[in-house]
Amino acid sequence: MGISAIFEPENWMLPFHFWSVVMFVLGTMVGSFLNVCIYRMPQGLSIVHPPSHCPHCGYAIPWYLNVPLITWIWLRGRCANCRAPITVRYFMVELLTGVLFLLSWVVMGRESVGVALVYCLVLSGFVVATFIDFEHFIIPDEITIGGIIVGFLCSFAVPAIQDQELAVNALKESAIGMAVGGGVLYAVLRGGKLLFGRKQVSLPPDSRVVFTETSLVLPDEEIPYEDLFYRDSDVIQLEAKRLELSDRCRWSVPVRLQPKKLLIGEEALDPEQVHHMEVLTDKIVLPREAMGFGDVKFMAAIGAFFGWSAVAFSLLVSSLIGGTVGVILILLKQREWSSRIPYGPYIVAAVVIWMFGGDRFMEWWLSGRWALPAGG
Repeated sequence: MGISAIFEPENWMLPFHFWSVVMFVLGTMVGSFLNVCIYRMPQGLSIVHPPSHCPHCGYAIPWYLNVPLITWIWLRGRCANCRAPITVRYFMVELLTGVLFLLSWVVMGRESVGVALVYCLVLSGFVVATFIDFEHFIIPDEITIGGIIVGFLCSFAVPAIQDQELAVNALKESAIGMAVGGGVLYAVLRGGKLLFGRKQVSLPPDSRVVFTETSLVLPDEEIPYEDLFYRDSDVIQLEAKRLELSDRCRWSVPVRLQPKKLLIGEEALDPEQVHHMEVLTDKIVLPREAMGFGDVKFMAAIGAFFGWSAVAFSLLVSSLIGGTVGVILILLKQREWSSRIPYGPYIVAAVVIWMFGGDRFMEWWLSGRWALPAGG
């Protein structure tokens, strides 16, 4: 039996909805692991060691207290050892992943077991990317770069995800999808940087602004440098009425800080050697991005799995979704116009629409069947 034959539905002999139950249960188990990824990846921790444990007391969770969904309900959302609360996110991720696995199977299982399994893999990555991006405004390389590699390999193993019969054609579509996905979004990133790459922040008169070793401290917030500097050319600019270093003061002097250079007037310093600096100023100009580079790699991964047409659909629909949500949040006074937003979740929403019918919508739209007849 060849690899392709394994994925033929008729070779899965048990009743279809037996596998529906199996896929839901498997999804909840995978969801339990995804919770580990969501918690550990942004911190740079290993996702395999140490085993599951309570983050409050370090209690190693035994297998019988690590049953998806059931354990959280049984313990009423608390650690069995120290009784510290366990966020409901753990339960929701397990339930969501189970539902997504079930949906993939019910929609695609009769047509292609291979496509259904690839969908489960993709959706698992989407769950991790969405929760991390919402909380940390990043999409880990394990998801983006890993997704590019895995998408290319899956296109070879299951050509149907690229709507192809031959592996060589699927690999070609995957490569084009990678190039279009990464290339188009990178162009958007660069264009956005040119048009909207600076943000002027007005401050109360004679506000004290502090530059520490790790962050910029404004009167009402502290911003890590990693959230401001994405490339060496990014710069923080201000006019200092008074500037204090550890060994001297300056008055009425322009300041420009880049990741590898600090200019105070005409004096050039190494930022690594300036551990603390305070200034009095009325305004400051900060660098900002139209989107993060993680979104570029993420779209390249989507192209690797589903080809350039999925990329085109996802770019359009994610922009509509993101714009609509952003305007609603602004109208509800939950967000400012200049606030940073995670774009990854909107890409995910658009791709999920594509996976479960977006291609058919595109065919319907391009065919013109939606248009009213002339004169009617």
